[in-house]
Amino acid sequence: MNLSTNTIKTYLTDQKYTVPADETYSHIDEWLEWYQNDVKKFHHYKLYNGSIMTEQERYKLGMAKKICEDWANLLLNEKVAIKAGSYDKQLSMILSKNNFFVKGNQLVELAFALGTGAFVEYKDADDAVVIDYIRADMIYPLAWDNGKITECAFGTYQTMNGKEYIYLQIHRLGKEDGEDPDMYYIENKYVDAKSGKEVEPPEEIEEYVATGSVEPLFQIITPTICNNIEMDSPLGISVYANAIDQVKGCDLTFDSYMNEFVLGRKRIMVPLSQAKMQMQQDGVTAPTFDPHDTVYYMIPEDRSGSNQLTEIDMKIRATEHELGIQRCLDLLSFKAGMGTGRYKFENGSVKTATEVISDKSDLYQSRQRHCISISAAILNMVRIISFLDTGATVDATVDFDDSIIEDSNATIDKNIKLVQAGLRSKLSAIMEINKCSEAEAKKELKRIAEEGQITGQDIDWTGGDGNESESDDDPPEEDDEKDGSGTDADQDSEKDNPEDKG
Repeated sequence: MNLSTNTIKTYLTDQKYTVPADETYSHIDEWLEWYQNDVKKFHHYKLYNGSIMTEQERYKLGMAKKICEDWANLLLNEKVAIKAGSYDKQLSMILSKNNFFVKGNQLVELAFALGTGAFVEYKDADDAVVIDYIRADMIYPLAWDNGKITECAFGTYQTMNGKEYIYLQIHRLGKEDGEDPDMYYIENKYVDAKSGKEVEPPEEIEEYVATGSVEPLFQIITPTICNNIEMDSPLGISVYANAIDQVKGCDLTFDSYMNEFVLGRKRIMVPLSQAKMQMQQDGVTAPTFDPHDTVYYMIPEDRSGSNQLTEIDMKIRATEHELGIQRCLDLLSFKAGMGTGRYKFENGSVKTATEVISDKSDLYQSRQRHCISISAAILNMVRIISFLDTGATVDATVDFDDSIIEDSNATIDKNIKLVQAGLRSKLSAIMEINKCSEAEAKKELKRIAEEGQITGQDIDWTGGDGNESESDDDPPEEDDEKDGSGTDADQDSEKDNPEDKG
């Protein structure tokens, strides 16, 4: 358990807060080491070379972080649309000021690495809505019901006057001093990061804030997988918590692969008698061979006095190692919920598959499950943002990026065919293609109709063949005349072949 965890837990316990003895916290440090790609007890080891113990460090693929990056990009990327009706413009401005799509993506990455993350909203001294992004080791549940955290303490590091402090926000329901039991209040505390002692907060920070809200001003996000470390814990677990062996396998095979090239370098064994010493003009002796040249290696002569230079050129087992690394990547990808085939080891590096995800694949099903947690957190966050900003809550919708599941061009083609076949209305097609509400789709359909009137054309946006109406309008009399005996084609034929008249 790291220093900040001990400091915060000790302070909360001293202040008579009920802090659960959660076994999950003891694993967060391990998950963090794998995320940071430097696990002391695994990546650093000693090896006996026949004479002394030598310090060694493994080569690393860094797949723990890579998996979390991919999950964050699959769930909260720039294509995710958060819409709140008439509050859209103001919401977009607040999210932009809080750098939401960058910081939110990073929070999802950290939450999938460490098991838990949180959005925390409040108003600063300038009366602006602020969103904090809190990682797992700074989240301390104080009360929860059926796995949902209702009261919580959040910590963030701050530096003032060259000293480091932990700023604690304690969100609780009003249960003391006659407070409304259904309303939330916030206690703001500052703790010295080294001593753990409470200090006076800055002048602009109020120690006690009544929020006036019946909803918590925080939202918890976790991977939607069960915590099998502490069954009753409200905290989540890392997406690779049960795949540590597979992460080790990736690093072990990659380390062996890299050492295959390091240890398999070409060598020329040179007898000592061949490595003659020559006298320089200044009287200093030097070996014939450059001592910094790693190709040559000097050895004593054998009993037979052989003076032959022996070349050692070991065969590199690249193919076998690449196959082993690929198997380890497939196992890790499967254990992390991404199915097999997500990663390809090519040309010495790991590449992510770019093909469209099938809606029956393991990755698609895992993603849909994780979307439940992320969507609920975002919707509740929007409600609190609007409450802090206007005093009223608004409902919103979240549209995740489905282009990875179904190609957008395929969606358009599908809707065109359904509309042409009379199996779907243009309104429904516009709603699916543009991912918009019915009201927005009606406005779009009206604009399309108006543009058709302006140009004087009956535009069929579904791509139907415009020549069909022209052929249907041809009078039957004209067809009969063309089919008569005196056609232009027949007359031309007679002119070209006068001999046939006889």
